Amino acid sequence: MKKQLLAIILTLSITGAFATTDPIKKVIVNTNKSVVTWIGKKITGKHTGTLNFLEGYLEMDGNTITRGMFTIDMTSLEVTDLQAGKGKEKLERQLSATHFFNVEKYAVATFEITEAINDENNYNLTGNLTIKGHTENIKIYLTKNKNTATTSFMVDRTKFGITYKSGSFIDDLKNRAINDQFELIVNLVF
Repeated sequence: MKKQLLAIILTLSITGAFATTDPIKKVIVNTNKSVVTWIGKKITGKHTGTLNFLEGYLEMDGNTITRGMFTIDMTSLEVTDLQAGKGKEKLERQLSATHFFNVEKYAVATFEITEAINDENNYNLTGNLTIKGHTENIKIYLTKNKNTATTSFMVDRTKFGITYKSGSFIDDLKNRAINDQFELIVNLVF
């Protein structure tokens, strides 16, 4: 019995010596300095704008991302390529309306990292993107550098029920069609 007890203690001691002492830590997004830039295209041109973060964090095991969660304030949607009084407000109203993002009902969008594969400071992330109450599993590529991280990826708006002026759903739109894909460029500061 003493030999078994000694073996258990020795095993626990050896295991403890190799166990990591760095607990998983949560790195909080600086919502005042972080931003999402969007680019939406149509046959006759494109529009750009921004969205703000409500909150967000990365879970880190040492210097490696393991998970994360981000919440975007859809009511902060802003058009940046048009001037006030020259179409800016009209486009912001259209994008916020029910046929686009319906921000009155769906005031937030979220992205939850469910898997992170590390390649130095670059990550292949898998996660759940929720827009207008609909969730799609997506893959993105993120680069982390000290207290910042960036990514750029395409989103198919039709997968989230946004089919307004989509050539995939409405025939004969000609030059009024809006691309199904829009780009999100995310700049995170921690």
